[in-house]
Amino acid sequence: MYSTLLGLHSGLRYIVLLLLALALLMAIIGLFGKKPYSETNRKVNLFAMISTHTQFLVGLILYFFSPMVNYSNMAVAMKDAMTRYWTVEHSVMMLFAIILITVGHSRSKKAKDAMNKHRAIALYYGLAVLVIIVAIYQSGRPLLGMS
Repeated sequence: MYSTLLGLHSGLRYIVLLLLALALLMAIIGLFGKKPYSETNRKVNLFAMISTHTQFLVGLILYFFSPMVNYSNMAVAMKDAMTRYWTVEHSVMMLFAIILITVGHSRSKKAKDAMNKHRAIALYYGLAVLVIIVAIYQSGRPLLGMS
């Protein structure tokens, strides 16, 4: 079960990063090009958010099967950098990224004009991508390599 979940989680990473990069690129082009906020923008932003939530749910299930996580003895987990990373830091950073994406999507939906919609996506999704990249980098695994 662990290897299946790990493979799914690692594979979904590409979809998440692709959709977030596409949403971010479209928002930046829309913002600086003063383009209207289209139905395509809305759908890409929504699919990016859905993919990150799906990835987070798979990761949450994986958390309870992973041999790298030690939630039963937090005192021991906090003393080892790698165990601490997988037990606490990775999940907290990814939760923070999910919150940023969700807030950005919500603000974009509530914004009245196209510029504010693009700005919300560019800001919040951009910050979330930064957090995700830092979290992946901290793991010691390649950003675009399979784990």
